[in-house]
Amino acid sequence: MTKNQAEFNAGDFVVYPSHGVGKIQGLETHNIAGQEVTLYAISFERERMTLKVPLSKAKASGLRKLSSKKHMESVFKTLKSKAKAKKAVWSQRAQEYETKINSGDLVQLAEVVRDLHPKSKEHEQSFSEKQMYQSAFERLSREVAAVDELGEKQAHKKLLEVLVDKAA
Repeated sequence: MTKNQAEFNAGDFVVYPSHGVGKIQGLETHNIAGQEVTLYAISFERERMTLKVPLSKAKASGLRKLSSKKHMESVFKTLKSKAKAKKAVWSQRAQEYETKINSGDLVQLAEVVRDLHPKSKEHEQSFSEKQMYQSAFERLSREVAAVDELGEKQAHKKLLEVLVDKAA
């Protein structure tokens, strides 16, 4: 692939399924095993990490544009819907949740946040439930912040308002 076939440009916000929202720093060309390979350099500020993804593998890796404001409506609808009943043992549910978190699908991420959101102060979550909830919540709030052009704290507040209103 050549640079003019790149789907994203420097400065674009993108979502990489297993890391969340990142920013395209630019394209880099490297010689790897005698092959010239063009890569997206994507920075994830919060993790202080740069990921390099070959243009030819970007789509297969799940790299995508930020969600649209229209798609965000279905995310908030999901957050407002009733949480799924917890019938399976935690290890099975944890595996399902992890798959949803790393899928890159924002609605699936919202399902995890909705299902794991603490119901009340009396309902005690396990350590792993708290960690998984926090991971999903952070990833979702970063995309809400990027799409709505909000600060992260504002995005947190927006999500919590929806979750608290639903619980009321």
